Amino acid sequence: MSDLSRIGVAIDSKLLEKFDDHIARRGYTNRSEAFRDLIRDALIEKTAQRPDSQVVGTLTLVYDHHVRMLSDRLTEMQHDHYNHVLSTLHVHLDHDNCLEVLILKGKAGMVQKLADALISTKGVKHGRLTITTSGAGL
Repeated sequence: MSDLSRIGVAIDSKLLEKFDDHIARRGYTNRSEAFRDLIRDALIEKTAQRPDSQVVGTLTLVYDHHVRMLSDRLTEMQHDHYNHVLSTLHVHLDHDNCLEVLILKGKAGMVQKLADALISTKGVKHGRLTITTSGAGL
């Protein structure tokens, strides 16, 4: 870790109490690491908003595998973007529904565009993209 800097923060007592409860439930042992994580989250979100920034993302899809040709369409789209799809995990949730998790990597604009295309494919019930970075520079 680089040199540490100390800062002082004035915060409303009730807000601090809620923050302390929140970080305790999340397992933080001190406020400093919780504040650092909040700052990292804000920086990652800003990075993800720049279309040319390099990001990594997880895309979660839930779909009915009985929908005609849906599995084939999703697979074809992934093959069309093989350089952005690092890995996939396919889980059979029940007789009808599947969950697929894709790990995507590339420029934020392209990752978002691919995720949107997959999520909006007819037959996909739910999809969510979570973007992060490699951690370099944080």
